[in-house]
Amino acid sequence: MADIQAFRGLRYDLGKVGPLSEVVAPPYDVIDNDQQDQLYKLNDYNVVRLILNRGDSLMGDQTIYDRAAEHLKTWRRDGILKPDNVGCVYVYHQTFTYEGQEFTRRGFMARVKIEPFGEGRIYPHEETHAKAKEDRFKLMSACKCNLSQIFGIYPDQENLAQEILEAAIEDRTPLTAVDPHGVKHEMWLVSNPDAIAAAAGIMGPKPIYVADGHHRYETANNIRISAREAKELGPDHPVDYVLMMCVSMQDPGMVVLPTHRLFRGVDAITSDQLITRISVAFDCEVVGKGPEFARDAWDMIAVEDKQSTMGYYCRADDTWVLARLNPAGEDMMKNLAVDQSDEWRSLGVALLHKLVIGKLLDYSDLPSPKYVHAVDEVIQGLKVGDDAGRDATGQQGSGAAFELGCLVMPASVQHVKAISEHGERMPAKSTYFYPKLLSGMVINPLE
Repeated sequence: MADIQAFRGLRYDLGKVGPLSEVVAPPYDVIDNDQQDQLYKLNDYNVVRLILNRGDSLMGDQTIYDRAAEHLKTWRRDGILKPDNVGCVYVYHQTFTYEGQEFTRRGFMARVKIEPFGEGRIYPHEETHAKAKEDRFKLMSACKCNLSQIFGIYPDQENLAQEILEAAIEDRTPLTAVDPHGVKHEMWLVSNPDAIAAAAGIMGPKPIYVADGHHRYETANNIRISAREAKELGPDHPVDYVLMMCVSMQDPGMVVLPTHRLFRGVDAITSDQLITRISVAFDCEVVGKGPEFARDAWDMIAVEDKQSTMGYYCRADDTWVLARLNPAGEDMMKNLAVDQSDEWRSLGVALLHKLVIGKLLDYSDLPSPKYVHAVDEVIQGLKVGDDAGRDATGQQGSGAAFELGCLVMPASVQHVKAISEHGERMPAKSTYFYPKLLSGMVINPLE
């Protein structure tokens, strides 16, 4: 069951730090080197110094995690970050424009009791990586806080839990921040115990699907295990919970963007060579030339609206190919992924990585691709190549050209639900729930 609790969050004293917009930041894994520097310069108390410390002024054998913890301790001592007087649930709205239409995604942040994946009703949907979990474990161990929230989605056809909390804030003024993308983030505190209890009661029997923050959720569970092994802790200790943003799957502001791939470390290949290799499983069609044709290719894919239709760019002859899975390809995918569900096998990202990259093109041990969401980002990447250094996807750029690009449809919220309930995980970066939640709106202490 979903065990939802109020908590006394740590929040910035805006009288001491200035506008909320100056001290919040995107999640650590979408901050590249340039944005990290910008956030450092924006405000001396920007949360980037906690979630992605760059190691300025390290002393002796001090690590970036120690430095982050030192900032946190100092800020708490000086009243820069202060705990709320009473336990609260934090209603959080994000208002944004996508494809010319304005949306508001509504949710609430609370402590949610940790259930190890596979043992309760909190489900993952994407694969995780050991290196990222090790990094977050070191940070969470040093700071003893959830510095950023997990993004969880849950079924609530009538949005009842959210509406209860909305009623509790209808006469309140929100705290507001605007991010560099123009997204307005608003937060209200709900301390009314009756409203919190009513919302928690509705949430109790519901499953929660982790939409974003898998590494941090698994890390929170590892922190819980480590803390309980180290010393005796009473029941319902804060370490048993994790900070989570809960959003109804039926919320009208739910938008999932595609995550296109720009591949590093592959040999140059022409469109003819690509077609020769994949035509056993796909019906292929050359559709245009030049990076800019990505817009037309994406329009074709979006109109068809099928996970099994993808667009490939081949740098060797500057050509785009549209590929549609055929019956032979469906059979090949079944044989390659016999232990997976039909829903998993039908995903565009699964077809791309399992069938095309892993089998038909026989690319093994590739570096992680660069993940981008807007077609303009695809075009830019194909034109200028791979930036050296850490990019906004958390990967290390090579400085070379991208020899292969792929446009792929996004997985839907229903895909997340179905695949999670099968106990399966999608390939990494299968979904991109837009917009990202801001770190620094509220922090959850684990002590």
